[in-house]
Amino acid sequence: MRQNRTNLALGILLILIGGWLVVTRQVPAVQDWLDENFTWPVWTIGAGLLILLIGLLTGAPGMAVPASIVAGIGGILYYQNQTDDFASWSYMWTLIPGFVGVGTILAGLLGENTRRNLSHGLNLIVISAVLFLIFATFLGGLSILGDYGVAILLILLGVYVLIRGFTRGGSSRGSGSNSGYRGQDETR
Repeated sequence: MRQNRTNLALGILLILIGGWLVVTRQVPAVQDWLDENFTWPVWTIGAGLLILLIGLLTGAPGMAVPASIVAGIGGILYYQNQTDDFASWSYMWTLIPGFVGVGTILAGLLGENTRRNLSHGLNLIVISAVLFLIFATFLGGLSILGDYGVAILLILLGVYVLIRGFTRGGSSRGSGSNSGYRGQDETR
């Protein structure tokens, strides 16, 4: 089964590369377009896709996490290269936990601990988004929330943390498993 999947993926990859080579040789305008639009950050995104492909070929869904990180950083670099906004790195780094979340969700969808990975991945994406909004607002990258943006974001984050605490604590109480937050001392 694994050998068939490997052969299928390798065959498709070779066909795509061969087709790309034929098109770029026969239609020079395509090669000119690629030269203009495929700047160095695109190669970083391609490296992320290559890592994902290696994970799929070897049957290791967990490779989706580093693949998402590398491709996501490539996306940040592509944005910065196109807009010359390299100062945005002061808040863009907060997207990296979100990339881990995307990779975790992909790993779950590819068959590795599906339910747990979907939940953890979604949590990481929410945390990353909140951090991004807070840092971007503080450091001048976002002004859509106005003067009260940071306060509103902190209140929403607090509500999220409270809801998560109550839903985790309420659903596992009395079942003999850990109740409340992880690492909580149960001897009280």
